[in-house]
Amino acid sequence: MVGRDETTKALVAGPVTVPADELRWRFSRSSGPGGRHVDTSDTRVSLSLDVVACRALGATHRARAVERLRGRLVGGVLTVSVQSHRSQTRNRLEARERLARLLAEAIAPPPPERRSRKPSKRAQRRRVEAKRRRGEIKRSRSRPPVD
Repeated sequence: MVGRDETTKALVAGPVTVPADELRWRFSRSSGPGGRHVDTSDTRVSLSLDVVACRALGATHRARAVERLRGRLVGGVLTVSVQSHRSQTRNRLEARERLARLLAEAIAPPPPERRSRKPSKRAQRRRVEAKRRRGEIKRSRSRPPVD
């Protein structure tokens, strides 16, 4: 069951919990289906978070978020807009989920660096054997030499 007012809940994004007072909600008229209802309701939801000024993010998380989201930030603010549902409540939930997912992905630690290693002798032999077999298959397709 969906709560009546999603604007009063904190946003949980991975290890970080963003207080509700740092989230900015905006509602506007949505395009698309809705019948008579569409002209009178503000079902489109825009949820914004000022990543640069967010108190919940530590220095490391903030630096990662700003770096990874730099193409989506406008003046340091990350905004998610949703108008896929006819209900404002469902759009609110979707906006919260999208923002939480984006922020969690942005502040996640980088994957460990890959260390390149030399292929094993067996792997090298298998590769060369596969190449030899492939070459034989191709040679067998050609016409026999004329004597």
